[in-house]
Amino acid sequence: MNWFGTASRANIISIEVTTFLDTTIEELIENFEFLGDWEERFAYLIELGKKLPPLVEIEMTDEHRVHGCQASVWLRMLPQTDGTFDIHADSDAFIVKGLIAVLLLIYSDKNAEQILDTDSTATFAQLGLDKHLSPTRRNGLHSMVSRVKALAGDSIAQAT
Repeated sequence: MNWFGTASRANIISIEVTTFLDTTIEELIENFEFLGDWEERFAYLIELGKKLPPLVEIEMTDEHRVHGCQASVWLRMLPQTDGTFDIHADSDAFIVKGLIAVLLLIYSDKNAEQILDTDSTATFAQLGLDKHLSPTRRNGLHSMVSRVKALAGDSIAQAT
């Protein structure tokens, strides 16, 4: 079994994630600037995370687990017919679900090359996440980014 989902499951998830992605990363950055303190920003992240479509339990396997996260995180990249990917992920921690939402806004609907070329570190710095996450959460976030980029790289290698 590979890291990628099947086409039928991908189509279902694509509809769910597209509905969630009514917000753009630019709007998220603006909302963060509007919110006064970090308590409000973390509450906003948690609310975003609650909007994520959950993985079904059979997808929550070690094969899809992101290692290096304090919380349990599962992540799948689902190829679309146009060469882009939908990313579907879940966690057992509310704040981590919010961080997953940020990753979706950054990486979903991009092809493998675009994913590899995207600098999420700059976006995290713009949001202030680089300074306001605990070291363990920051490491977990970077583990999720590494996983997304590794899967994108694997898809390129499989295509050649």
